[in-house]
Amino acid sequence: MKNLVAYITTGYPSLDFTVDMALALADAGVDTLELGMPFSDPVADGPVIEKANLKALQNGFKLEHLFDASKEIAPHIDTLWMGYFNPFYHKGMDFFIDQAKQSGVNGFIIPDLPLEEARPYKGMMKDSNLALIDFIAPTDSQERIKEIVTDAQKFIYLVAYAGITGSGQSEDLQPIITSIKEHTKTPVYVGFGVDQNTAKEKAQGVDGVIVGSAFVKVLLDDSLNGTQKITTISALAREIKEKINE
Repeated sequence: MKNLVAYITTGYPSLDFTVDMALALADAGVDTLELGMPFSDPVADGPVIEKANLKALQNGFKLEHLFDASKEIAPHIDTLWMGYFNPFYHKGMDFFIDQAKQSGVNGFIIPDLPLEEARPYKGMMKDSNLALIDFIAPTDSQERIKEIVTDAQKFIYLVAYAGITGSGQSEDLQPIITSIKEHTKTPVYVGFGVDQNTAKEKAQGVDGVIVGSAFVKVLLDDSLNGTQKITTISALAREIKEKINE
């Protein structure tokens, strides 16, 4: 069975909604939840997720909200925090590791933290049974891939194309998937541009898919009320989970 990872932006449209949405995603068969930490300059994210980030910040998002929501969510679904390095740098990685342990989450996705800078933090996280997810891009060399997978934890985030999330460009990933799997048994999940229309194709040869913008687009749809958003996103998650396992 291939896994589905879902990203949602914490605190948008509200913190209570985030908890309700997360629990509904767990019921819909989502295997892992990425709880996004809103940040003003999300460099790897496209306009959809960037807009949700800014709206959450305008709504008064604080890190404490992430921690509080996680305590309610993590008992029900494998949970990771996805955020940019700036808050980790300012607060200190020890602080986030301690909060993660208290909140019950299982690790971090930090897209702007290069492998070389991540190494010292990986050791700290391993000591606390937390994972730091590694990224591989189609442009990475064989040598780079070998280096990245050496101590990969939990799963490898394969970026479907060079660019930002949600733009849905197409690229033949089979050569790089084969290359990664020659060097590691760590599961490979593909992200960027995965939605209900592309999920089946993008899931070929990998162990799971990561979906963000397709869900966040629904979050941003002001024509829907909260209940309708949850129902729509849950149905979308079920559809994607079915398609990747056909």
